[in-house]
Amino acid sequence: MPVLVYAESSEGKFKKVALEATSYGKKVAQQLKDSLVVLTINCDNPSELNTYGADKIVTVSSNKNNSDAKFVANSIQQTAQKENASVIIIDSSANGLSIAPIVAIKLNAGYASNVVALPNSTSPLIVKRKSFSNKAFNHTEISTPVKIIGLAKNSFGLIESNTEASIEEFSPIIVNSSLSSVSIEKSSGTVSIADAEIVVSGGRGLKGPENWGLIEDLAAVLGAATACSKPVSDMGWRPHGEHVGQTGKPVSSSLYIAIGISGAIQHLAGINASKVKVVINTDPEAPFFKAADYGIVGDAFEVVPKLIEKLKLFKAQNA
Repeated sequence: MPVLVYAESSEGKFKKVALEATSYGKKVAQQLKDSLVVLTINCDNPSELNTYGADKIVTVSSNKNNSDAKFVANSIQQTAQKENASVIIIDSSANGLSIAPIVAIKLNAGYASNVVALPNSTSPLIVKRKSFSNKAFNHTEISTPVKIIGLAKNSFGLIESNTEASIEEFSPIIVNSSLSSVSIEKSSGTVSIADAEIVVSGGRGLKGPENWGLIEDLAAVLGAATACSKPVSDMGWRPHGEHVGQTGKPVSSSLYIAIGISGAIQHLAGINASKVKVVINTDPEAPFFKAADYGIVGDAFEVVPKLIEKLKLFKAQNA
């Protein structure tokens, strides 16, 4: 029985998490000695998945929005039943975390979220997961006939495995949803927080929205996404779509730079999965220093411009 991956897209383009989930799905399919089927919804170029190992691509085209969790969950459920999939892989983006439990209920499937590695065992299926707000790991056995793996972002990476997948159009039965979308708020940054390898985040230490250029300038040099703490979004300095933390968007970047953020426990819990954490703050007793890998005690308005200058010089010398 094949492995099924849901490859998430936005405005017709695959998100990085979709390609990571496909890469992961290919390795799981190889462990199970079976094929990989990938489901796409409203995607412009499904054949891009050939690069990451898809054996078959199922495409769904609909006027429904990809953020409609019930519609996407129904599409996954019906595709899984059509393909007789035994393992379903869904990313752990904000959309994925809302979709996967719905699919689990519909298929009476076991669901393990925040998985960070390939299964330790396939019979029974045992996966390694992040737990306790990313402070620990556990190993979870999924014993149901259909199993759902929620892959944690930036935990596996992109692995090329070129194939020539067949492409099949599929029209799932549309179930009317009681939910409607009033508006969709998008981050104004050039790089999505969900896909970013580097995130530059600002807090109340920036003193006002008029100083946000400091964050944007550093992010531009690093090719990073911009983010903020909860108080900053609550005060309207930045859109809520940029709020990271336990009550905002979780971040699993390779590098997270916190500027003027003291480090409330909810914020630290949301960024704990980032590999390297850097803090710039005037208060040496700020909680963030205890969680950070590197810290600079200093005024952001003095430190960050010098950091930008040095980074630009370094890039120019290594161009």
